[in-house]
Amino acid sequence: MTAMAVLKRSLIYLVLIMCSIFFFMPVYVMVITSVKPLEEVSLAGMWSLPSKIDFTSYSEAFGKLAPNFLNSVYLVVPATVLSALLGAMNGYVLSKWRFKGSETLFTFMLFGMFIPYQSILIPLIQFLRDIGLYNTIPGLILVHVVYGIPVTTLMFRNFYASIPDEMIESAKIDGAGFIKIFRHIMLPLSVSGFVVVGIWQFTNIWNEFLFAVTITQSDKQPIMVALQNLSGSQIVQWNVQMAGALLAALPTLFVYILLGKYFVRGLLAGSVKG
Repeated sequence: MTAMAVLKRSLIYLVLIMCSIFFFMPVYVMVITSVKPLEEVSLAGMWSLPSKIDFTSYSEAFGKLAPNFLNSVYLVVPATVLSALLGAMNGYVLSKWRFKGSETLFTFMLFGMFIPYQSILIPLIQFLRDIGLYNTIPGLILVHVVYGIPVTTLMFRNFYASIPDEMIESAKIDGAGFIKIFRHIMLPLSVSGFVVVGIWQFTNIWNEFLFAVTITQSDKQPIMVALQNLSGSQIVQWNVQMAGALLAALPTLFVYILLGKYFVRGLLAGSVKG
């Protein structure tokens, strides 16, 4: 390796290290603030280490967020699974069982990705009240499943487009129908696609705030709304706020740690290619 190549590689590593430090600076501030006593939390001492490590803020934050944490779990798991399954079936139909008008239907379905949440809030709340699902976790699940169908359909359609049509034709010749082909051929090949869609939906639903704060109230609210309520009305306990933010971020962090390599494989497999 020449001296010029070594210099170029060293510069690349230096830039990457500087970028990593820059992006981890907010995390550093959050962590050290969360373990400081309240009297040591100030803007001037934002970067300084605490005189002693105090985990009281974590116990206080967890005590306030625990019920809402469970609400988020009850919301995210079924909403992610249902939207992924519906998106898989839609992508399967639109990629392998094309019919007259399927491309037009797919185009109109994609329009749902660009509808702002704010534009449909009033009719959405009225509809949920009419069917008795306002201020309920099932109501939030319904909203996120419906809103997730366009993007999950797009991901699975592009993923299934890379699967050879000859496999489907062979299964049809053997007498397999729509459901049997989907169950025994498409689903086993869709593991990486489900990982990509699952991570995408899990993260979006877990971090979503607008639907959560408008559709649910009090004891039905997910953790992101409860996190906002931690700020209080007069004195903001920043150490408790930071501890709560870190606790609320742990599930998505664990999901990326456990499934990150499968997420990359799914992306490379073409599940989000246009």
